[in-house]
Amino acid sequence: MLAVRLVPRANRNGLDGVVVGAEGRAALQLRLVAPPVEGAANAALVAFLATALELRKGAVTIRSGERSRLKVVILSGDGEAIEGRLAEWIVGED
Repeated sequence: MLAVRLVPRANRNGLDGVVVGAEGRAALQLRLVAPPVEGAANAALVAFLATALELRKGAVTIRSGERSRLKVVILSGDGEAIEGRLAEWIVGED
């Protein structure tokens, strides 16, 4: 599971880093060009994460928050490989 804070209608697609919410939970903050209309931002999120983490789109599922900026995403596959790619991606953005 991965917590994501989504910023739709951004001027670019990208990772803004890790943010900590009021509850003390960490989430990746992602910016996407897609608008939050008719599921466009959710579809763009799935495609963006799949590409960034080298997964199939079917391996990325939004578990909760489909109508919210804060989402929980399920990533299916080799957990260690996904964790490694995720860590490289986050560190590479700094």
